[in-house]
Amino acid sequence: MSQTNKKTSFVAPTFQWRFLVPKFWGTWLVIIFLYLLSWLPFRLQLMLGKSLGALLHKLVKSRRKIADKNLQLCFPDMDENQRAQLVKANFENMGFAMLESGIAWWWPSWRLKSMVKFKGTEHIEAAQQQGKGVFLLFTHVLPLEMMVRTLGERWNYAGFYRPHNNALLEWVQYRGRHQGKNPMISKRDVKGLLKALSKGEVCVYLPDHDYGKKRSVFVPFFAVEEAATTTGTEIFASHKNAVTIPTKLQRLPNGQGYEIEFLPPFQDFPTGDSTQNAVIVNRWVEQSILANREQYMWVHRRFKTRPEHAPQSLY
Repeated sequence: MSQTNKKTSFVAPTFQWRFLVPKFWGTWLVIIFLYLLSWLPFRLQLMLGKSLGALLHKLVKSRRKIADKNLQLCFPDMDENQRAQLVKANFENMGFAMLESGIAWWWPSWRLKSMVKFKGTEHIEAAQQQGKGVFLLFTHVLPLEMMVRTLGERWNYAGFYRPHNNALLEWVQYRGRHQGKNPMISKRDVKGLLKALSKGEVCVYLPDHDYGKKRSVFVPFFAVEEAATTTGTEIFASHKNAVTIPTKLQRLPNGQGYEIEFLPPFQDFPTGDSTQNAVIVNRWVEQSILANREQYMWVHRRFKTRPEHAPQSLY
């Protein structure tokens, strides 16, 4: 990746003395509290996270409404009581995901590895044996921080990166997520990710959110007939050295840990039709969500971008 392009190049965050001024004291308190909690027994953290999520469910009404609206749009046959129960469970999972960040950032490798099960790694190994770049597709599930850390424990991977708005939290988050191992690429640096695939590296991409009209097409997503879906997936999947492997990540029930499953590579993908490619990706995203609906990031405004002939907001 070129270091001369200031718009697209990624520069790893470093400690700055300004982090010690009063402006950041509140952030330091949160970081210290999260660090101390991370050393509690895992099951106890699950209980605390569930309680935190229940509190957020009551207090953060705007996000609760977004989650409810998303579910209403995606599953119109789901009755109001079912939706309410699913939203509550989703917030409980989100509460633990906040504490989970501490686990992902500060647990030692030996403790982390004991909590994660990998399935389907033969698909990655087969691609690497052929010298291929591995283009991994993930979705925005709530245990995403664990995916980022545990994946880096096994493979050095490249992925798009969006800095946190809080500079101190950005520094802590980056150090915790990547442990200084994994090359990150600015979210605008398309050429950087293509170059990583050319080198046969493992690359991560999340195609399931609404990224706006640019490089998007409107295709079905659950019951929503026109959902803005990125065409970026096909750009990378079409690279001659790329093998596209969808994945599934879930937090296992009863405090059993986590499971990352690598599914068989997409065949005959991408096609020559951008709309059809987006449909294929969304079908995989739907299947991934249905396997564990309460762990998906429903608080994101997935349908905020509307087609020109139907500009009215769904929210």
